[in-house]
Amino acid sequence: MGNGEYLKAMGERIRAARQAKGYTLRQFGKMCSLDFGTLSRIENGQFNSYLLTIKNIADVLKMDVKDFI
Repeated sequence: MGNGEYLKAMGERIRAARQAKGYTLRQFGKMCSLDFGTLSRIENGQFNSYLLTIKNIADVLKMDVKDFI
């Protein structure tokens, strides 16, 4: 799997988890202290974020980072 495909798959898993919790992109961005545009790029696989950002997202969703990787 190439890097772009990997980021897209990870973003899709994050989006699915966010939507399962019923959070809008803007709500979730505030909860994670992220601009909703940045969060959107993460979910669309267009942004290679820091591991600590993914950890923060996982913490807010009460999940483990490995659920996204």
